[in-house]
Amino acid sequence: MPNTYRLDHRHQNAHRLGRVVAVLLASTVLAGLSSQALAQAAPAPAPAATAPAASVPVPVAAPVPGPTITAVNVTGAQRLEPDTIRSYVKLRVGQPYSQASADQAVKDLFATELFANVAIANDNGVVTIEVKENPVINRIILEGNKRIKDEKIVPEIKLAPRQIFTRSKVRADVSRIIELYKRQGRFAASVEPKMVMLDQNRVDIVFEINEGPKSKVRQINIIGNDAFSDGELRGEMYTKQASTLRFFSSGTTYDPDRMAFDQQKLRQFYLTKGYADFRVVSAVAELTPDKKDFILTYVVEEGPRYKFGDVKVESQLRDFDGDRLASQLPMKKGDWYNAKLVEDTIDKLNDTLGAFGYAFADVRPEYVRDKDGLTMSLTFQIAEAPRVYVERIDVNGNTLTQDKVIRREFRLAEGDAFNSLQVKRSTARINSLGYFQERFEVDQKPGSAPDRIILEANVEEKPTGQLQLSAGYSSLEGLIFQGSIEQRNFRGRGQTIGLNLGYSQYSKQVNVSFTEPYVFDRNVSLGVNLYRRDLNSFNYLNSNRNTIFRQATTGLEIRAGIPVTEYVSAIASYTLNYDDVSVDKSQYYSTRVNGTLQCDPLLAGRYLCDALGKRTSSILGLTLIYDALDNRVRPTRGRSASVSTEFAGLGGSVKYIRFRGNVAQYFPIGKGFVFSLRGEGGAIVPLNHLGNTAAGIDDVRLTDRFYLGEPQIRGFDIRGVGPRVIRQFIVDDGAGGPKVITARDQVVDDALGGRYYYLGHAELEIPLGSGARELGLRPSIFMDVGAVWGVRSPQLQNSPFPGGTFIQSRDSAGLPIYTQIDAATLVGTICTPTSASVSTNPVNPAPPSCLASANNSPIGSTVAPFQEVFLGNSPKPRVAIGIGVNWNSPFGPFRIDFAKVLTKVEGDDTKAFTFNVGTQF
Repeated sequence: MPNTYRLDHRHQNAHRLGRVVAVLLASTVLAGLSSQALAQAAPAPAPAATAPAASVPVPVAAPVPGPTITAVNVTGAQRLEPDTIRSYVKLRVGQPYSQASADQAVKDLFATELFANVAIANDNGVVTIEVKENPVINRIILEGNKRIKDEKIVPEIKLAPRQIFTRSKVRADVSRIIELYKRQGRFAASVEPKMVMLDQNRVDIVFEINEGPKSKVRQINIIGNDAFSDGELRGEMYTKQASTLRFFSSGTTYDPDRMAFDQQKLRQFYLTKGYADFRVVSAVAELTPDKKDFILTYVVEEGPRYKFGDVKVESQLRDFDGDRLASQLPMKKGDWYNAKLVEDTIDKLNDTLGAFGYAFADVRPEYVRDKDGLTMSLTFQIAEAPRVYVERIDVNGNTLTQDKVIRREFRLAEGDAFNSLQVKRSTARINSLGYFQERFEVDQKPGSAPDRIILEANVEEKPTGQLQLSAGYSSLEGLIFQGSIEQRNFRGRGQTIGLNLGYSQYSKQVNVSFTEPYVFDRNVSLGVNLYRRDLNSFNYLNSNRNTIFRQATTGLEIRAGIPVTEYVSAIASYTLNYDDVSVDKSQYYSTRVNGTLQCDPLLAGRYLCDALGKRTSSILGLTLIYDALDNRVRPTRGRSASVSTEFAGLGGSVKYIRFRGNVAQYFPIGKGFVFSLRGEGGAIVPLNHLGNTAAGIDDVRLTDRFYLGEPQIRGFDIRGVGPRVIRQFIVDDGAGGPKVITARDQVVDDALGGRYYYLGHAELEIPLGSGARELGLRPSIFMDVGAVWGVRSPQLQNSPFPGGTFIQSRDSAGLPIYTQIDAATLVGTICTPTSASVSTNPVNPAPPSCLASANNSPIGSTVAPFQEVFLGNSPKPRVAIGIGVNWNSPFGPFRIDFAKVLTKVEGDDTKAFTFNVGTQF
């Protein structure tokens, strides 16, 4: 059974050496005591009369030489040769032996770190060196590590199997493991090495790790600040004090590098406020006694506050007048000094020079500090530089993407005058392709002459194909399944080809698309879409969703786009749709009106019956788009706008003109906050007359109107805003009178849509700590405003109280169906039918005569009493405010919103809570 020993800094033969040292010390003391005793026993000599005692020399005894070494033997060695061990010491045959030389030999052997124990004995000149070799490492074992996995710790360990065990290497490995944990913010971590002895002088090394908690920053103290409070300065730091509100923040963990960065942050903050002499005197991190937290203390010296003195521009370039440039600078004499403003001004001057072709122009600020007047005068020196032209554009690193796909995004051509703004725009356009590495930059290198420059696009391609399968649940559509495959750089030509499939309980779709961004290598895009969409529209009754009509659309869209300016593009499109709108005939059809089977307004509503049928839409469209956003997926600054018009009537059975417009503006307002304003609106104008106006038939079909609700305007249910017909049922009030049921979960609510709509959003995205950002959490507060209106009042239906409306069934020819009594028997005074059949032409057969009093009964169903009301047809704004959270969760994107409706119109459907979630697999 192997024994386990704790490793420390003492040798296993420490006790033996201790005994040797004790004996030597005892011998020395005894010798001293003997000499003293002899001296005391001898008679004292008479003192000299003329010489002082201090001048008498004290004799020193000469060392007695030990025996001569006649042999040096080695015992106990297993792996090492005796000659090798002898070479480590200075004991040689023929030399005198002494205790000092033996002690030095022991030290020399231990210094090799090859031995666990060493002893040297001398027997009349025969020296014997007895050694016990250090064991060989069998394996390295880690225990207790959970936060840092083995694969990250093992590279830090220099010991390895089949190496010779040494304590110094163990101590070094312990230090490296602890340092690794410190870099993770766990300063309370400890490592205890142990070894398990095995046979054949082998050993297992076990590192027992106690990881401990992450060391947080308990407190940040700032000393010496008078102009700004501790809270203001802590807000500028990346490191934050630990608190329950910062549970997800990684900034509460102590990090020496981050502490140094915070000193720079403090200096930058003070320099923007005019304190040009500010400095951090000291920054100290103290670990609390329990080793769980740190207390950071910064000692600062603010110094006086400066204002700008004279601000000048001295230009050696003929094309730029220094006085004119100085008049356009953002800083003026008397303003508080701001170092950040100076840096931004230098960048803008360089951009201005670069826009005129001076790629190598150099703008240098010269400061003149007046400590008495507390002013900082500034002169921007613009040195002489040649105007530069583009000598060559090189594209490197592309293996799949063709050169022309990259070159056509450059806003400069070879031989053009250099323009830094066009270089930045070229970089942005290449980045927007999404084919290459993040943060791609166009490199600028000197050309063959001082007035020549070479532009290099060193790209690193990344996969542009995407295959995605997802499943999830939506409060709008229930279970959702989607699948898509897309290649955004098909054949390396920049073409996009894709297939998209979707299925839910209420919708199905398939879409095949292809886009060529440069047709025949000209700046004209062309795209084609083929699609089929099946949509089941629904209403609610007793909180149950019921399908009311089905719309199947098969279509083709062809679009072409051209750039109008650098930021404005125009897209023309042609769409051909074939729509089939239908309802369940067994539920909504009858022959009540004219004997033919058709949609019954009493069952379906007049508005729905008018929408049924098959039609073709031939639509021409034109859209103008302005896009100056910094990021199309998640913008933080910039604006975008678009206006579009659609004309349906170039053939087909549907005729209208539809207008839409939207605009968005994003504002970064500091410290990670992003405020956005978005608005949109639309109108549709019919071009043909569909029916009798008095009968409530609108000239815009139900399926062509605008709808508003979740998710466009939060706080309202799907299609919960705007015109609607509500069917309210009537019941007996218990006294034989009518009682109308108005509870929203017990009525039939059918949205009709409208001809006009507007919608606005104001949203503030709130930043969280870096830990929350890593989790993908993005909370926000919002306000939504919108309305949809303009539909013609429909013809309302009702079923009278108390009997309702009976709808008689008819056969395939439209004839009414009856239950006919074929025979009956008179039992006493009661006529009892004995046989019956179904007939469309009931007659009274021959005797018995009691059949004359037996009535034939019609077959059908009764519609319960109800009344319809028309509500919500108003442009009055509906306003909702709330909070929402976007989360890129491990199982897919997740969005949750809580909204409070502030204003609404009678008939609107509200909904305080909505969420959408999905996953990828």
